Amino acid sequence: MKTTDQFARAAEALSEATTIALACHVNPDADALGSMLGLSNHLRGLAKQTVCSFPNDPFEPPRWASMLPGTDALVPPSEFPKDPAVMVTCDVASLDRLASLGAPAVRATTLIWIDHHATNEGLGTIPIIDPSASSTCELVYRLVKVLGGEIRVETAMPLYAGLVTDTGRFQYESVGPDTLRLAAELREFPFDHARLVQALYEDHGIAYLKLLGVVLERVRVDAEADLVWTYLTRADLDAADLEPGDADDLIDLVRTAREADVATIIRQQRDGRFKVSLRSRGGHDVAAAAARFGGGGHRLAAGFTSSKGLVATVESLKEALGAELPPTP
Repeated sequence: MKTTDQFARAAEALSEATTIALACHVNPDADALGSMLGLSNHLRGLAKQTVCSFPNDPFEPPRWASMLPGTDALVPPSEFPKDPAVMVTCDVASLDRLASLGAPAVRATTLIWIDHHATNEGLGTIPIIDPSASSTCELVYRLVKVLGGEIRVETAMPLYAGLVTDTGRFQYESVGPDTLRLAAELREFPFDHARLVQALYEDHGIAYLKLLGVVLERVRVDAEADLVWTYLTRADLDAADLEPGDADDLIDLVRTAREADVATIIRQQRDGRFKVSLRSRGGHDVAAAAARFGGGGHRLAAGFTSSKGLVATVESLKEALGAELPPTP
């Protein structure tokens, strides 16, 4: 079924519903949280009741989330509807990324699955999957247009936040003329975009800066694997009083190394497993490499979670990169 038909089906289901449950992936970034809250705010403007969540325990929204309107709709997973009639997922590449919210998704009567990851298999009763989209926020804005009704600043601001971050401030290959036109359209609304971007990119404590020093000190290059990598343990994060999600953007510094095509930062989670974030400068399809470990993402940005130790995780990644053929020119 064409994507345009799926937008129409989703709009019809949302228009007929009185209450909608929305969820995004664990450790949400601005595209996940922004797309969820942007859609929630628009639905509220259409006199719908909404409830939003993500599967973090403890349930603590990112610091920058306080800048976004509509956070009063957020509830911890324990308060999320168990059997929603209509549920929407935003920026969720696979069911496991919903963790504890996966059960309500499976039980939902109508499940609208909005995502732009190339590895998404098209889950949900109404999948809106478009890997060519710059962000999930872009897809949500297209859905909002189909839904109709007045588009307010409460919708525009969260969507702008996700658009800015998932395009790397408009520098990634997914950015096209339509992306910039959408950004301009959203900027027509009266919100302080400079303060918003400051909250997203320039709001770190001294502990974060010290942690940055640890990350850079541990940088290693493996020329044969075409890989530059570094890591953080749970002890490192605890000493800085930070969560793994607080270090999400450190990969953007590691990826600037010209000595290798692929950059990765490996962070230990609360459960002892390692979250592996991958970025490619263009020579490797890191989504294909991540898929070997049950992960996914985009060709140039992907990730997976490893239950192996740090050394074994790095060795497995090197093997995967060696087996992964560069994309055909």
